[in-house]
Amino acid sequence: METIKFRHVTRAPAAGTAGSVIVGVVGSGNLEVLLERTLPDTECTVEIATPVRGYGEVWKAVVADFVERASPGGLRISINDGGARPDTVMLRLLQGVRTMEAGHE
Repeated sequence: METIKFRHVTRAPAAGTAGSVIVGVVGSGNLEVLLERTLPDTECTVEIATPVRGYGEVWKAVVADFVERASPGGLRISINDGGARPDTVMLRLLQGVRTMEAGHE
């Protein structure tokens, strides 16, 4: 199992009021994403636990693109990867931020 960590400065805090949400199911061969509102408004951390080694640069690019698109300030994001493709990773991350915005916990 490989653990990859990123820290980003964001333009703005994530919208919404939900304290935390979880999207996806790791056992599906997909991934599970936990988003928690625990950081200062202009910070975001992402920690990925993945069984697939050697994809650090791909993760770096996907996470950077997500942060630019969604500005998830204040969020600590934990990902349990089950071998998901980059487009599925982006989908789940955006789904998680949207769920936070909607206020569902």
